[in-house]
Amino acid sequence: MEPNRPDHPNYPNQPKGTVMLPQQVVLLWSYLRARTRAAGGWNEAGTVVEKVILTAIFAALAIAVGAIIVTKVTAKANSINLN
Repeated sequence: MEPNRPDHPNYPNQPKGTVMLPQQVVLLWSYLRARTRAAGGWNEAGTVVEKVILTAIFAALAIAVGAIIVTKVTAKANSINLN
C-alpha cells in the first residue's frame, strides 16, 4: 500500500488510533438517518420505561454481588485465628 492512500495506517489526515469506516457503512448510516428523519424521528415513548426497568435490574444485581462479596470477606475474616 502507498502511504498516500486513505486506507493506509500512516495516512496524513487520519489521527493515530482511529479506524476509517468502509464506505458501505457510511452510506448505510446516512440512509438510515435520512429514513428516520423522514419518518418523523425516533419514537422514544417506551424507552423511558425500559431504561427504568433495566436500571432497576442492574441495581439489584449490583446489590446482590455486593452482598455476596461482603459475606465471603466476613467469613474469611472470622476464620482467621488471632491467637
